Amino acid sequence: MPKHYRPPGKKKEGNAAKYITRTKAVHYLQVSLSNFRKLCILKGIFPREPKKKVEGNHKTYYHMKDILFLAHEPLLEKFRDIRAHKKKVKKALARKNRDLADRLLNREPTYKLDRLILERYPTFVDALRDLDDCLTMVHLFAALPAVEGERIQVERIHNCRRLSHEWQAYISRTHSLRKTFISVKGIYYQAEVEGQKITWLTPHALQQVLTDDVDFNVMLTFSEFYALLGFVNFKLYHSINVKYPPILDPRLEALAAELYALCRYISAGSGRLSGDPQAITSVEDGQHEVEKTDTRTEESELRLAQLQHQLSANEPGALMHLMENTDDMDDEDHEKKECRNLFRNLKFFLSREVPRESLLFVIPAFGGVVSWDGNGSPFKESAEDITHQIVDRPTQGHVFLSREYVQPQWVYDCINARIILPTEKYLVGRVPPPHLSPFVDNEAEGYIPEYAETIKRLQAAAKKQVLPMPGVESQDLDDPQTLLVEGIIDRTEANEAAEKKRKLTMLEKQYHDELNMELQGITYSTSLSNKNLQSSAENVKEDTVTTLEESEDLSKVSMSRKKRKLYEAMKIGQERKKEKIKLLKERKKNAEASKTG
Repeated sequence: MPKHYRPPGKKKEGNAAKYITRTKAVHYLQVSLSNFRKLCILKGIFPREPKKKVEGNHKTYYHMKDILFLAHEPLLEKFRDIRAHKKKVKKALARKNRDLADRLLNREPTYKLDRLILERYPTFVDALRDLDDCLTMVHLFAALPAVEGERIQVERIHNCRRLSHEWQAYISRTHSLRKTFISVKGIYYQAEVEGQKITWLTPHALQQVLTDDVDFNVMLTFSEFYALLGFVNFKLYHSINVKYPPILDPRLEALAAELYALCRYISAGSGRLSGDPQAITSVEDGQHEVEKTDTRTEESELRLAQLQHQLSANEPGALMHLMENTDDMDDEDHEKKECRNLFRNLKFFLSREVPRESLLFVIPAFGGVVSWDGNGSPFKESAEDITHQIVDRPTQGHVFLSREYVQPQWVYDCINARIILPTEKYLVGRVPPPHLSPFVDNEAEGYIPEYAETIKRLQAAAKKQVLPMPGVESQDLDDPQTLLVEGIIDRTEANEAAEKKRKLTMLEKQYHDELNMELQGITYSTSLSNKNLQSSAENVKEDTVTTLEESEDLSKVSMSRKKRKLYEAMKIGQERKKEKIKLLKERKKNAEASKTG
């Protein structure tokens, strides 16, 4: 009998015991396939890829421990109760018992996800780390059309829109935004909250169409779990001493200016108690817009309601915490202070054709004051202290000489560069410079665009720094062996840096020798003979370089197979990067040639 013989019907071993197919998991849990998918999404359980697929490659496998974990989930009983309730309603309607069906519909079983969210995210930092997909999904649903009779409920869309505006208002008020980038997919944002970098994507403000090739049931399940954002907003709003959920101005809500209303609410809640002058001025600017009739009473009622909510939090030490000055906290973080003061003395006005929602979010996040062309705006277009007007049309009907008319890209480029860029290239009717992504490290890629070099020079001029000569990097003047030991560069880059440093020192020595010969009055023929001697010395140096390459080949032979494969893969990656850089340079050269031609 073989050593590993197992009689039929006995206990399973190996992958057959560790993994289970999706069909068997559904039968084991006694739920439908849709409820199984929903339960896996809510619990964060995903399919696995075993090394050996026992029942075939065409099946989906799950870990047996995950399925046993789902078997003890209280939500499973809730799903069964909902299924039984639907059967009762269907039976009552079939018997034409409308009263029983109405009573059953009024007592439909519900469930909450607060316990599940706390189980998946025990700490607040864990929730912030997993907030990227949540924010992207919530902003996507917020951009969908809220139409009755569609596959997505109107209440769900309004809830996502409210959550997205609350998040943007907090990021804008606390000056936590760090990077922005406009792409074909939408607008990318990156913020830093509690030391965590959070990146999300917001779709463009276009008319969205619900297509048939998208499974909205899966997306609705994810959006249902992403009520997590409400818990995060609750924690963040209480961290700046603002009552949650916010109480908004009904007049601004009716004018579809929820984000501006939220910013005013936060400024009135945290800025008035903490003594932030910028928040107080923003509230005072909003007061000028209030009419002298019924709107004044609505405004006073709103302020009284906000004051009641703020005075209700009379906990020990809460008053001292509310009276803290936020400027002292900002002084500790240099980057936050830099972001807060970028547009500090600038006042913007948005025309009708520009992306209003995005600019209302990013400009106050960097200390600017902004208004727009429409009802509910804090100030009108005729205000004399407006410094910049954001437009995106070739001509203007009326031009104010006291302000500058720039394209929307100028705002985003200034945010990424952290300086106020010159507006000559962004004027109306001109083709703006390339919009560079702040998420790409040009030095690591090996290719630095021309406009990136220009921005680097402007940044150095703003900080009163002196950059090295073009073509000479800072690492060229350092010792390559020291960089190799510190792990900054590898052996190949160390050899290249050493060769580059040697050539620079040779050129410098040759320059000094020629100066000495001019001072001593040596003729040109003798200098040519000296150059021949130097060329022979260079040949000797080239021989040393070849010997270094030969020694590198010998070290490659002495490597193990695994290290040699890794080394070859690294070489292939370097060659691909060089080819990519070469292709980019050729494209740039062809573009310049086509412009001149």
